[in-house]
Amino acid sequence: MRLLVLGGTEFVGRAVVEAALGRGWEATVFHRGRHAPPPGARSLHGDRTAPDGLAALAEGAWDAVVDTWSAAPRAVRDAARLLAGRAGRYVYVSSCSVYAWAPPAGYAEDAPLVGGAAADAGRSDYARDKRGAELAVLDAFGADRSVLVRCGLILGPYENIGRLPWWLNRVARGGPVLAPGPRDLPVQYVDVRDLAEWALGAVERELSGPYNLASAPGHTTMGALLDACVRVTGGAAELRWTDPGTVLGAGVRPWTQLPVWVPPGSDLHDALHTADVSRALATGLRCRPAAKTVSDTWTWLRAVGGTAPQRPDRPPVGLDPETEAKVLAAGGGVPGTTPRPGA
Repeated sequence: MRLLVLGGTEFVGRAVVEAALGRGWEATVFHRGRHAPPPGARSLHGDRTAPDGLAALAEGAWDAVVDTWSAAPRAVRDAARLLAGRAGRYVYVSSCSVYAWAPPAGYAEDAPLVGGAAADAGRSDYARDKRGAELAVLDAFGADRSVLVRCGLILGPYENIGRLPWWLNRVARGGPVLAPGPRDLPVQYVDVRDLAEWALGAVERELSGPYNLASAPGHTTMGALLDACVRVTGGAAELRWTDPGTVLGAGVRPWTQLPVWVPPGSDLHDALHTADVSRALATGLRCRPAAKTVSDTWTWLRAVGGTAPQRPDRPPVGLDPETEAKVLAAGGGVPGTTPRPGA
């Protein structure tokens, strides 16, 4: 199989390229040259936002294209139109953010979509940018040759948003750690490598249409996720489980200051951690255990010196030590017990 990845040097794109090379596919990476692609991939250079920036793609044919773009939809429109006659399938890595707010708990792919999106639009907000890009792909490739991968939370090695790396580094520092409760709060996400394998499988199976892509709701919990962080970093931290009301009452922002976590019963939790993913599971999605995602991310993070790369278009995440100390002092927190390895 001949695969073209638009991007392909960071996080999702890189995982897709590595998975393709692992299957013995021929992988071509179109990128700006700021980061090296995985060894074994062919490089084409260009900036899709610049005039004539797609010139390197003027020739060539591929069985599939994977695109992870998340800014102005017209960049996807231009690439999709250029490649429509020379690529068999277009896999666009979209987001569950394309659903109209707030999607109900258990929403599936037929849930209402955000309005005001257009394929030829400039940059807007994240939801409309992603939906506009979906429309661009559908316009160029048609519904039968388009795969719209509507991801939820994505974790794993190469993460350049900072969510799991922040938790790992915070836990590695040791001492009392503000752990937002409840411990058994369900968490839904997809490991970036599982995303990549499913996307390539979708090409092989000639799938089409939209798919919510994440683990089944309750694949893990905040407790299991943070316990795994404690184990892999050496166990020096003490998780202090704190009531959601105490956390919110202190003005701490869910999702950004405490990555991954959103309070139970909120619209945000329904949107981020309850998507119906039965369609993806029925078409080959397999999700590795959370402990494996955590341990592999920690191994990678140490290999890059402990500081994860940061996308320039995303704000930093995490809670500063002073605010954490104040919340712990005010709310106390309940010391947790970390299960022994393998438990």
